[in-house]
Amino acid sequence: MKLSEKEAIVQKLQEGLASAQITIITDYEGLNVEKLSSLRRELREAGAEIHVVKNTLLRRASEGTSADLLREHFTGPSAICYSSTDPVLPAKVLTKFAEANEKLEIRAAVLEGKPLTVADLKALSELPSREELLAQVLSAMIAVPTGFVRVINAVPSGLVNVLTAIKDQKEAA
Repeated sequence: MKLSEKEAIVQKLQEGLASAQITIITDYEGLNVEKLSSLRRELREAGAEIHVVKNTLLRRASEGTSADLLREHFTGPSAICYSSTDPVLPAKVLTKFAEANEKLEIRAAVLEGKPLTVADLKALSELPSREELLAQVLSAMIAVPTGFVRVINAVPSGLVNVLTAIKDQKEAA
């Protein structure tokens, strides 16, 4: 590989890692091309990227980014995954894929500058997605006014029921 190609790879990676909310380092040794391609596709749909890069290039690209905290894990065959949009979706995709394919090993991760263990990443992957959390907040916001309207509506309804009962009593008498 020419020096200019290596510089281009490092620059592209550094730009991606600098804007990443989450960065995950994995060991992909033993995965065939078909499985790695399906993982790439799933991660792309989740708004993340995964790259298989030489560790020396990865060390250079991670300088000055939060991924530099993962430097000790840049050994052996490494694939680095990062996302600048939603940190939960890539964690979900990778942990699900790692459970189905024992050959993929998640080594460590960094979430917005804070190192995560594999257990932390698994806990993160069990969180609801951003859309689910927004739906929960929205339903809570709608529930309060709805309950208030029901309470206010109950007063006139109760009055009408009492007046109807009085009318029925007078008609019966």
